[in-house]
Amino acid sequence: MNRRAGEVAIMTDTTCDLPAEMLEAYGITAVPLYILWGDEQLVDGKDIDADKFYARLPHDPNHPTTSQPTPGDFVKALADVEAEDVVIITLSKALSGTYESAVKAAEEVDQRLHVMDSRSLSLGLGWQVLAAARAREKGAGVDEILAAAERVRDTSSLLLTLETLEYLHRGGRIGAVSKLLGSAIQLKPVLAVDHATGVLEPVAKIRTRKRAVRRLVEATFERVDPCKPLRVAIIHGAAPDDAERLRREVETICTPLEIITGQITPVLGVHGGPGAVGLLAFNE
Repeated sequence: MNRRAGEVAIMTDTTCDLPAEMLEAYGITAVPLYILWGDEQLVDGKDIDADKFYARLPHDPNHPTTSQPTPGDFVKALADVEAEDVVIITLSKALSGTYESAVKAAEEVDQRLHVMDSRSLSLGLGWQVLAAARAREKGAGVDEILAAAERVRDTSSLLLTLETLEYLHRGGRIGAVSKLLGSAIQLKPVLAVDHATGVLEPVAKIRTRKRAVRRLVEATFERVDPCKPLRVAIIHGAAPDDAERLRREVETICTPLEIITGQITPVLGVHGGPGAVGLLAFNE
């Protein structure tokens, strides 16, 4: 959906994991990243969907890699946007070159681009984009739109657990989580996104999957107040049962204003692998 000329447009990338109907309803453009799998270059969310991706990943002898959109990809997407001002919120620049591609695109277009680093991933990014879009719907200008997204970024908690660190290690996005390698055999890591740096940090090593999922809830409500209005996102990589269990545990503690559940897009699934499950929350 094109916005009217003069209105602020909102753009992001496909790692935001917002449902397609939400992107459509708010007129948000999501620029895709790429999966490089053997001789194939696959457009995230277009050439391969999440179900096919997670079914193939554990059995394919070739491990895929990922690539950010080019500046030209952003320029092409911007050609369909009529707005003079465009707010672009991207996957953490500590994890991807997507932010830099968006910044470089500004040199090639007449529109005014306002590029923000989410310092997050998946629905951690998605909630920021949604906050920006909702502020825009209320008539906010660029500065207020960016401030709405920044408030979510700076106050939210995003924790996740992985079935294994294997895929994160293969994908080269291990970072500080390397502290767990060698000591995490048969243990389930709990990781947090540091929204000051945009990187993954180890939080705990748990012996069982069930306990790790429960720890996500406990640690989340050590970071946000369940007695105050809050919004929640649940993410998973081919782990719908764990996502549903996580939702039920959250709802025994509080009644969020809104819960979004999303499957982790293939580009992020390259690094998290099947079985990843996460919980994001922030106080309204």
